[in-house]
Amino acid sequence: MAFQRVAYRSAKVLRSKSATFRAHGITGSQYNKECNSCWFSTSLFRSACFYVSPIEAVRDIPDGSTLLVGGFGLCGIPENLISGLLKTGVKQLTAVSNNAGVDNFGLGLLLQTKQIKRMISSYVGENMEFERQYLSGELEVELTPQGTLAERIRAGGAGIPAFFTATGYGTLIQEGGSPIKYNSDGSVAIASEKREVREFNGRHYVMEKAITGDYALIKAWKCDKAGNLVFRKTARNFNLPMCKAAKVTIVEKRIVQSSQADKPKAKDSDQTRERIIRRAALEFQDGMYANLGIGIPMLASNYISPEITVHLQSENGILGLGPYPTESEVDPELINAGKETVTVYPGASYFSSDESFAMIRGGHIDLTMLGAMQVSKYGDLANWMIPGGKHKILEECTLPLTGKQCVDRIITEKAVFDIDKTRGLTLIEIWEGLTPDDIRACTGTDFEVSPSLKPMQQI
Repeated sequence: MAFQRVAYRSAKVLRSKSATFRAHGITGSQYNKECNSCWFSTSLFRSACFYVSPIEAVRDIPDGSTLLVGGFGLCGIPENLISGLLKTGVKQLTAVSNNAGVDNFGLGLLLQTKQIKRMISSYVGENMEFERQYLSGELEVELTPQGTLAERIRAGGAGIPAFFTATGYGTLIQEGGSPIKYNSDGSVAIASEKREVREFNGRHYVMEKAITGDYALIKAWKCDKAGNLVFRKTARNFNLPMCKAAKVTIVEKRIVQSSQADKPKAKDSDQTRERIIRRAALEFQDGMYANLGIGIPMLASNYISPEITVHLQSENGILGLGPYPTESEVDPELINAGKETVTVYPGASYFSSDESFAMIRGGHIDLTMLGAMQVSKYGDLANWMIPGGKHKILEECTLPLTGKQCVDRIITEKAVFDIDKTRGLTLIEIWEGLTPDDIRACTGTDFEVSPSLKPMQQI
């Protein structure tokens, strides 16, 4: 049995464009431990460490943490990691789990030692100690319908702060007043809050808030050193969504080796666009997870330095996208978002489109690079109708907006601009032989010139 800890720390997001979107990460911890390092999941500065001991894997979980604990009944429970918590003695925990196991197994062990302050669960189950502590006022319990609990966790990992569900309408879930904690005399010390209700198509729905955690403790069947997990049969249960909803995921599993292959050769880019492509390629940094639009952004990946590793995500369901294939490598069932055949690197993973957009929406991608029809001086993006007009960089977009104030940097064939959401555009790089006045003549809005203006860079 091996134990993997996946930790991440968000940095100030690196800004890029043909149009760049900002990823809102969550601050976690940086672990100064010697380990077999690999990059996993979806953010800059994330690394995976492997441990032999479950105690070492959970040792620095602090008091007061919120834990997402996988399993359903007794299936897929990370029992060794839970045992590790018994040894560390961490307390005042909030545990999010479908249930609390039984008296002498799973989370029931942490209840016996009074290490859990609050349980967020769908039912009490066959745990008599759980029931006793709740009714005596020793334990806070937030009971949530099972499907709602699963969706609250999934929403947390997908970056959706709340959603509406018909489940619970007309009950204490919606009306509020459900006991979360009792006083010793049996009166209610803490009651649930009333939920917002809205009507859609003649049916009432209750608003539920997403759940995220400081740590996820899960059990997987297999894992490779790229951090990809395989869950066996019904042991997927809550383990899978909990991986995505925590700042740090700690996994118990056995390790398998990724197959190795030579890196495919890059396809030559269109020479007429090479100036933008070579500048855009400078936005990539080591360890970055990036989503690239079709056209120039995708071609920029051909110029990623061999000295760095960039994990490319394609919105049709690939993480670990490689360059274009050679003729012998073409596979009609392996394409990117632009419907072009591609390759993947060892350790790549495949997933559905809804999972892909959840990665992006959830803030797990460091960089998105797109082509743009119009960008305003304050970073508005218009990108979904037939373009028209002379200028593409404007005071205000004349086409319907795709996103408001979402662009941080613009790269053109003549210049590079940074965008401040209040001050507007600043010219930071200019192509050799051009002047700021030349750029003003072909730009549809005013801009500042950086005092450190420099020639446009090329990889």
